[in-house]
Amino acid sequence: MNYYKVVIIGCGLSGATSARLLAEQGYKVLVIEQKKHISGQVYDYKNECGITLHQYGPHIFHTKLKHVWDFVNRFSEFSNFQHKVLSFVDGNFVPFPINRQTINQLFGENLTTKDVPVFLQKEVDKAQYNSSLVSFRDAVVSQVGERLYALFFEKYTEKQWNCNPDTLSSDLAGRIPVRDNNDCRYFSDKYQGIPVKGYTAMINKMLDHENIHLLLGCDYEHIKDQLSTQLLIYTGELDRFFDYKHGKLAYRSVKIEFRTYEQELFQLAPVVNYPNDYDYTRITEFKQMTGEKSEKTTVCYEYPSADGLPFYTVPNKENQHLREQYMQEVAQLEMTGKYLFIGRLAEYKYYNMDLAIDSAIKRVQQWINR
Repeated sequence: MNYYKVVIIGCGLSGATSARLLAEQGYKVLVIEQKKHISGQVYDYKNECGITLHQYGPHIFHTKLKHVWDFVNRFSEFSNFQHKVLSFVDGNFVPFPINRQTINQLFGENLTTKDVPVFLQKEVDKAQYNSSLVSFRDAVVSQVGERLYALFFEKYTEKQWNCNPDTLSSDLAGRIPVRDNNDCRYFSDKYQGIPVKGYTAMINKMLDHENIHLLLGCDYEHIKDQLSTQLLIYTGELDRFFDYKHGKLAYRSVKIEFRTYEQELFQLAPVVNYPNDYDYTRITEFKQMTGEKSEKTTVCYEYPSADGLPFYTVPNKENQHLREQYMQEVAQLEMTGKYLFIGRLAEYKYYNMDLAIDSAIKRVQQWINR
């Protein structure tokens, strides 16, 4: 193990990006991955129908950051896929995020683009919420009012997180995208699409460098005492690295159920959300994302779960307190110059794919400069 100047734990986007950047600087890199495949949670493959499936749920790449877009385009051509989502509300399939068409369809209005902000302000004015925006509910209601919150966000959030939205941080809501026009795209970022040959092919090319070696199907915990390296980059679960010394952080998982149907298309959009009805939160039809042709179609149902692989951090007060304790430990290790903790799990912080890559680029470059 002493042969490698850098050891990276985890072969998802954060780990693969870090590996490539360091390899190009001449560092010998060993990437250790517990799963038996590369790509982490963006792993994809073709099934027997010739349809590319995302093993851990749908991933659509989107970013406003040109340097991130330029980086990923070094390793894959991207389609021009513009993601669209419908939400099943009150027996209707309506566009989501909320736009002019959504409001008109649900409430029988005939609003113009100038009318939408006025309509929403009236909804907010008659709503009750904490103006300090303490909770997720406060943050959403302060933007769209109580009626739209109840229709699109309340039950969906309860299913997703298995808790009252009042107990979740307002940071989870961010800025709710609401459009006063008929733009039905889920993302408005300048750059968006899906790797033409898939995420796994993209990351495989990212790792295709003479200075990068892989060790798959290996749990870092089983060999960590054998590692002696100039730099250890950790992208796994934050609390596990420290043997849960401050307590266990909570994660939410998702149980993915794939179903193949003897028909060309299953639903009206690539993704349909089910915020109020049914146990699942959404259904994804992959053919509509990839443009692949088949007489059959494969979809996936997502069921939020407390058990399973960690998909999402849980942004409540208890977990934020634990995170602060662990991040103090991280800061001490990183000050030595021998460790970097990068990514959603290692930082216990929600990242979109582009921000995970951006963080890896910045952190690795800082280390190189140092």
